[in-house]
This record gives sequence, C-alpha cells and structure tokens, in this order.
Amino acid sequence: MKPFVPVFPLTSPRLSRRSFLGGSASLITALAAGRVLGQTGMVREMPNFTAYPFQLGVASGDPLADGFVLWTRLAPQPLNGGGMAAEPVRVHWRVAEDEAMTRVVASGSEVASPDWGHSVHVEVSGLKPDRWYWYDFKAGREVSPRGRTRTLERPDRPAAETSLLKMAFASCQHFEAGYYTAYEHMLAESPDLVFHLGDYIYEGPEGNGGIRKHIGPEIVTLDHYRNRHAQYKTDPALQAMHAAAPWVVTWDDHELDNNCAGDIPEEKGMVGRDEFLSRRAAAYQAYYEHMPLRAACVPKGPGMKLYRSVRHGSLVDFHVLDTRQYRTDQPNSDGLKAPGGDALRPDATMLGHAQRDWLLGELGGSRATWNVLAQQVMMARVDFQPGGDTLCSMDQWPGYEAERQALLKAFQQLKVANPVVLTGDIHSHWANDLIANFDQPDSRVVGTEFVCTSITSGGDGMEKRKNFQQAAPENPFVKYHSARRGYVSCTIGDKIWRTDFRTLDHVSRPGSPLNTPASFVVESGSTGMQLA
Repeated sequence: MKPFVPVFPLTSPRLSRRSFLGGSASLITALAAGRVLGQTGMVREMPNFTAYPFQLGVASGDPLADGFVLWTRLAPQPLNGGGMAAEPVRVHWRVAEDEAMTRVVASGSEVASPDWGHSVHVEVSGLKPDRWYWYDFKAGREVSPRGRTRTLERPDRPAAETSLLKMAFASCQHFEAGYYTAYEHMLAESPDLVFHLGDYIYEGPEGNGGIRKHIGPEIVTLDHYRNRHAQYKTDPALQAMHAAAPWVVTWDDHELDNNCAGDIPEEKGMVGRDEFLSRRAAAYQAYYEHMPLRAACVPKGPGMKLYRSVRHGSLVDFHVLDTRQYRTDQPNSDGLKAPGGDALRPDATMLGHAQRDWLLGELGGSRATWNVLAQQVMMARVDFQPGGDTLCSMDQWPGYEAERQALLKAFQQLKVANPVVLTGDIHSHWANDLIANFDQPDSRVVGTEFVCTSITSGGDGMEKRKNFQQAAPENPFVKYHSARRGYVSCTIGDKIWRTDFRTLDHVSRPGSPLNTPASFVVESGSTGMQLA
C-alpha cells in the first residue's frame, strides 16, 4: 500500500453540508435535529469559531480487531487555552472503507466538553478485522483533516495466518531541540502501528539558543500543560504521522516533571506532596485530552491507568507499561552509581504491585508468538564505567535490581515466547541481548531489547555516547549503539522479527536524509539477535 499523505487545510475550509455528509443518513438526521442555541447547559450544535477549530489535527489509537479510538480537539486558538467558549459543542464523526469517504460504515457524534479542553475521544467498534479505514470530524460548518487508521487481527487468529505487522517506535521529541524530520521519513514507510514510549512533551520554560522555543514558563497548571501539548501538536510532521496510522502511547517523566518517581518530584523538598500531586493531576488530564486513549484511561485526580495490552492475532501481544507513576524513589541519590545499596532493596519497584501482577498474568496467559514490553527505560544493565568498577543508571531498571531480575526470571519460568523489550528515554539507539545474569556475561540470553533514540532531544547527536565508547568492552551483550537522532522500524512475522535502526544526520535544520546503519533479525524460538 502506498504511504498515506494526509492533506491539512491551511485556511478554514467551508465545505457544504452535502460534501461532508456524503450519503450518511444518520448524520443528516443528527444535524436536522439541532437544538436551540445559547441556552445554559445546552450543547451548541452550530458554533461560530474565531478560526479553524481543527488546528491540532486528528489522531487514532489503541486499535482492536473491530475498532479503534479516534481523537481530535477543538482549538481555534491552540496556544491560548484553545480559544473556545466555556460551552459544550457537538462534534460529528464518520468512518469509511475508502479514502474518498464514499463508503461510510460508522458514524455518530460526541460532545466536546470544556471540562476536558473540548477534546473528543470516540471508541469505534463493530468493524472488520485487519484492514484500513479513513475518518474525519465535523463541528458546525468546519471539517477536520482526514485521517487513516486500521484494525488489527482477531486474537484467536493463528500466527501463521496473521498478516505481517509493520511497526515503528519513537520517544523524546523536545520541541526546542530540533525539527521533526524523523516523522517525515516514518510517514514514507507507512507503518501499520506507531508506539510512542514517552517524553512526548518537555515541561521546561522557554530556553535560550533552542532551534524552536517553548511558549510560557515551566508548566505546572492545567492551562500550562494544555498549551504545551497544543504547541507540540501544531507541528505539521507530527500531525501528519498521527493522521496516517494508529498510535499506542505511554508517558515517561517529562510529560510531568523530569526524573520524577511516583509522587516524588525531581527537586525534593522544593514543593509539598499535595502541591506535586495537584501538578500531576493537571499533567495527566492534559495528556489524556491530547492523546487517542480509551475511556479506561480517563484520569482520576492524580492517578491515570495507562498499562494495557494490544494484540494482533496470535502473532504478537504488546504489553504497554508505565514505569513512572508507581515506582519508588530512585536509589542511591539517582545518577550513575554502583548497582548496590538501595538498588538491591527487595521492596524497590519500577512497576508497583498491581501493574506487576497484571503483567505477569498477561505474560503467563499469552499464546502469542511474540511478547513485547513497550516501556520507557533501559532494562539491560549497561555499565558506563570502563575498568573494574560498575556504574549504572539508577533511573533505569538497574536501579531496581530485584524487580529487574525477577522479571527476567519470569520470562523463563512462565515460558514466555520470544520476549522483546522496546525502550525509549536515553536519546540513543541500542540493541541488547537480555541475559539471565549480567555478572556472568556469557550467561543464557532470555530476551531481546531494542532501544530507540530521540526524535530531537539532545540536538543533532553524535556517533557514540562519550561515556560509553571506552566502556563498550564491559558490555558484550550490547550488539549496537548510536547516539544519532531517529526512530526504529520493525517488521513482525510468524518466523522472523526484523528491526531496522533509522538515523538522521541532523535535526537542527530541516531536510536531513535517512540512514539505516544497522538491522537485526530475531528468529522465533532462538536465543539472541543476528545482524540482518
């Protein structure tokens, strides 16, 4: 299938009623039954917008075998709180089997409430499995850009009869650090599914010397977080990629506060717990308002459940994790430290008890050929110190060593088929064999980890991390490493998993070419990866 290139209106499109409805009798009925406008508490059916309301684009996510989530947000003034009146607005949606939107198979309406930033989340169901669909929205006389999305295969479909899945994953897209050229190249690959593994936004104030500039101070209020998400969403490359395929998202720390841990902020003692949880509630609400997430993820105050599974036939189960909300504080005062002391505490946790129990239940009950953990921080115990001493990141899984070892042991005890860990966070590419005992480099390989670099964070990057070049001999399980910017593409089949690392020469200016410096394959049932 050729890549889908969404068309985004540059000015407010005034499509006729007939051109939008395109034969959808249910929407004709809905519009004809419009309510009287202007009454308190009534839903406004024909609002007058100050500017085009779909400036943040459209998106879809969390696909199932019979449907998906559709998302948009009405925001005629996206960088100024959205610019909407404090009244609910009727938004119509439709889904079609063709790009021209002549074969509409589902339609309806939702109310965009001011309480949720006039965002819209539609959970579409009852569709055919394993196929592409197109969709759009309409509010008043205004029509959104058209998006493309797809369903996955039924979970009971045998892996050998399930279609190949082309998947890309990314993380860390600091707006100020560069241009989102990586998404332009990802769009050209036309993936079936995109995972974003955290740091979708960055919370800091406007910086000096950035390629682009944040608006406003460090974000702490709901209005701040809404404006920051909206600023990121105005990027045309990011909008286009959202409109071209379903996304599955999870957060890391910068969606709230750098290096936060549970209810503990990075700067300990600077704010009280209640104040920090109030900030977390604002961050979580704005995140939900701007992502294609199901109602099961609606935040409740400072809590929001993001861990969940996405399945494509019996081929692959994706288990999406949240390694920020439930973790205990980073041990040994954070940073690069020896993997001892508090890092060995048996009660230290990255996942929290409820999420860990859920994950073990999902892994134990899975019948998929591939079992994937889509999560945030590196699981391999990488030693960044050359010589005899060992220094590991306390913010990553080695800072929670007991739980990390228990999870690797569970891969073996539960006989998990082909475990693959997808990771973001670290602004560099890695291909790691996950071994049973990192104190014994020749111990058994029990899983595979692929780590994506950043979209922009860290600027143009370099060939290797400075603090890893000399330490590479300490880490024989690391099969590839690069500190360039980019993303990772994967093709998942019944017998073979292929991973292609994509890198860019630069993000400080537009137009970088795309490189593929390394590719690996994993054979189903084998141990370890091989160069493709």
